[in-house]
Amino acid sequence: MLLAGLAVSACGFQLRSEARLPEEMSATQMVVDDENSTLARRLRTMLEQSGVRFTNGAEATAVLEIPTTRVVTEVLTIGDNARVKEYRITHTVRFRLTDTDGRELLPMQTLRQAREISFDEQKILAASREQEYLEKDLAETLARLMVTRLESADPGPG
Repeated sequence: MLLAGLAVSACGFQLRSEARLPEEMSATQMVVDDENSTLARRLRTMLEQSGVRFTNGAEATAVLEIPTTRVVTEVLTIGDNARVKEYRITHTVRFRLTDTDGRELLPMQTLRQAREISFDEQKILAASREQEYLEKDLAETLARLMVTRLESADPGPG
């Protein structure tokens, strides 16, 4: 067992640890249009696991603004029978972090992730499930990327 652990650590594998977020985020107000979106829920969970406490009151020390979170589906190819054969799902998010005085700790950021799907009209239910899975996967990826960007926020001179 010890040898397996050494072999895994030797190859560079590390367990994901808590994010090192700015101290100002200890009490954060999150401003987002749809708090129940997959992205917002996943981001909230990740930040809470890293010690962020969410608040809506005057006790907030930082404000995480997410003015844009958009999922777009576009057709890439159409078959001989004039039906969609392939399409792309693109998830875009814009966000910034400020302190309660409005000073930017992290300027407006735009992140975008996309996945392509082949559509088989004989397997409509499977295609629907695949799209649902990919949308969740995109939200998960974007939430992780957002946390990484938030780790680089500059608290500036205190």
